[in-house]
Amino acid sequence: MSQHKSVDTLMKMAHQPKNLSTLVRTKGTDYWKAISEKETLKLFHATAGSVPAYKDFLRKNKIKPENIKTLKDFSLVPAMDKDNYLHAYPYEKLLWDGELKKPLTIHATSGSTGEPTYFQRDFMSDLKREFIIDMFFKHNDLTTTGPTLFIITFGMGVWSAGMGIYTGAYLAANFNKYPISIISPGVNKVEVLKILRTIAPNFKQVIIAGYPPFVKDIIDEAREEKINLEKFNLRFVFTGESFSEEFRDYLCDHAGIRNVFTDTMNTYGSSELGAMAVETPLSILVRKQTDKHIFRTLFGDITKVPTLVQYIPYFVSFQCVDGELFFTGNSTIPLIKYKSGDSGGILTYDQVKDGLAQHGVTLGTEIKKHKITEHVCKLPFVYVYERKNLATTFYGILVYPEFLKAAMLDTQVNRFLTGKFTLIQKYDKNQDQYLEINLEMKRAVSFKKQDEEIVLRKIVETLKARSSEFGELCRNLGERAYPKLMFWPYEHQEYFTPGSKQQWVRRI
Repeated sequence: MSQHKSVDTLMKMAHQPKNLSTLVRTKGTDYWKAISEKETLKLFHATAGSVPAYKDFLRKNKIKPENIKTLKDFSLVPAMDKDNYLHAYPYEKLLWDGELKKPLTIHATSGSTGEPTYFQRDFMSDLKREFIIDMFFKHNDLTTTGPTLFIITFGMGVWSAGMGIYTGAYLAANFNKYPISIISPGVNKVEVLKILRTIAPNFKQVIIAGYPPFVKDIIDEAREEKINLEKFNLRFVFTGESFSEEFRDYLCDHAGIRNVFTDTMNTYGSSELGAMAVETPLSILVRKQTDKHIFRTLFGDITKVPTLVQYIPYFVSFQCVDGELFFTGNSTIPLIKYKSGDSGGILTYDQVKDGLAQHGVTLGTEIKKHKITEHVCKLPFVYVYERKNLATTFYGILVYPEFLKAAMLDTQVNRFLTGKFTLIQKYDKNQDQYLEINLEMKRAVSFKKQDEEIVLRKIVETLKARSSEFGELCRNLGERAYPKLMFWPYEHQEYFTPGSKQQWVRRI
């Protein structure tokens, strides 16, 4: 690419076609299905022709690119992952044309599932992130008329979430001349609270971008310090993990957020490719409609409400094989049928609409009722729920962190606890299995024996409500099935190190 190309030219290249914003607003299921197939096959053939590592990968797996002409053919293409592809080839061989001599930024995984792995980003990746952030900005007119303060509380430096959000917000603000000021205190609660006290009052709106449990900490401590959050017209951008609608409602209630559909957004992404899909006002609305019958129709036989997001097939496409998600997307290292490690599935807009209709819910009526008509797009959906390796087992029952997160939001519990915990399966001296839950106390709270009993009772009630298997276990074992609770001081290094990603499950 010529170094003399203008930013406008680069934007047009990244936002193929030029009128992508219009297409996102106006096109329906049939269009996006066709584009998904077209873009998937186009990227496959380009990668097969221009990336040395992928040429060799296909050769070893006896795949001839010229034989892959349809999505049915594409199903024969082997999946790639870190072990069989990213770690199996020399660094530069994974890049387009095997060439490292180009302007790149480098980000890393958090290392939560292993050693950190490093990935490159180019300007095209940043522009895709900018497009997604700009969609969120435009969901609230106050953001674009401002002035708005955008506070990034993700870890900065090499970590992908913080740097990706910063770059996307910076580009969106500058390309569109939005009156948005960006500040990046990172994972530093003291600094964030200082910003809320001293800088934020100068702005008409404040957006906080962060890891969900950390944002909850900020909101809880801001209220304790009598910071008037309602005057900030707060909005939230999340990434890093799923959360329940109870969690969203808790934050919105405590932060004075007026519209949960337009003023909150969770993102689903990977360090390998960046942000891949995002919550939209429509996906949040659908998620809030899921009673157990709708839930089963849309998501099948799973036990937890998944993250529900929409994606742009020009940027990424998804395949689902036996309940496991794979994605295909272009970056400095193009990834073809990459194993995400996540469970979930794919739905079209029409499937979601029809699924709701089966249970007497008219999507169009709900959209009008909640006044989000102008923010609705008919992009495809992907739903994602926690991996089995992010749960612990107790008497063969999978116990997911999400089960307990609901209990942490109860007013009787939230008086004492921050909401962070770590689950561990252990054995006593008689080799009887038990479930240990390590819980973080709030700073400087008075906590008595009867308060411990209240917390235990609420946790057991929630586990029974979320898992019929746990309920059955309690009927058979009685109190032997109850978890053992361990209460730790605020930000104790053993389980709650400040600035680190919360480890919800630990294995010993």
